[in-house]
Amino acid sequence: MNPPHSEPLPTPAPARPVILVVDDAPETLRMLCDALVMEGYDVLAARDTQEALDRFEVTVPDGVLLDAVMPGRDGFELCAQIKATPAWSHVPVLFMTGLSETDHILKGFACGGVDYVVKPLRIPEVMARLATHVRNARVARLAREAVDVAGMGAVLLDYQGRVAWRSPQATAWLDETFGTGEAARPAIDQWLMQALREGVATTGPDRQGGLLARSLGQGSLGESMLLLTRSPQEDAATQRLREIALTPRETEVLSWLAKGKTNRDIADILGMSPRTVNKHLEHVFEKLGVETRSAAAAIAGKLLPQD
Repeated sequence: MNPPHSEPLPTPAPARPVILVVDDAPETLRMLCDALVMEGYDVLAARDTQEALDRFEVTVPDGVLLDAVMPGRDGFELCAQIKATPAWSHVPVLFMTGLSETDHILKGFACGGVDYVVKPLRIPEVMARLATHVRNARVARLAREAVDVAGMGAVLLDYQGRVAWRSPQATAWLDETFGTGEAARPAIDQWLMQALREGVATTGPDRQGGLLARSLGQGSLGESMLLLTRSPQEDAATQRLREIALTPRETEVLSWLAKGKTNRDIADILGMSPRTVNKHLEHVFEKLGVETRSAAAAIAGKLLPQD
């Protein structure tokens, strides 16, 4: 009997980018919303800063077209708040303004805007600029997520050695290792700068394992990338063995003792005299805090890897 023919499952359509338009002029909102829908975007609209923040609480858009001058809190304040919120900071903000003076343009960039267009708006130009920034932001976000999925974190330092960006995984690891808040920043900065100068920096193992930062060198704009990885967490046996601080020779002697070998057997295997073996065992017993061979063998069975 032939198996029933199964139709292939339909491929889900890619999600449409969401754009938030913030403007207190109804006619501008209407014009932009119509144009964005024609370009294939899903559109959210807000008439002031509070409405815009309410929209962000519902869904994080892929881009924002933001009027710079509005009643109450202006667009510059809203942009600064978006960029200060970690979950929103990746969203590109394009200012729409009738103000073309240099100080207003600089203010827009200083608070985190990526571009601006001057009113009266030329819709084709707005759409072209918006599409570029949405695409670039999406590529950057996917790259950041790919680094974290690969089991690494990434930190970007600017030309002055300041942290310009940290991936979510890097942020979590740095917080676990150094703590959070302003008090932890000097220690984090010092450790990252050590990695930048020396090529690598490590922290001692904690309950999560050690943290390692490796420098990938400097880019064309003076920025430097550091990759962060976690070393495996030490189990209790490994940690105990490290604390005992046996020498490599003492570890070998203890290993053969745990396998039931006599001092003469161990001497023949390791190419030393029985007296030397006995001397090593005296040190081993002292470090382990035991007095008999059987007690040392029992501890060795728990601490040393078995063949």
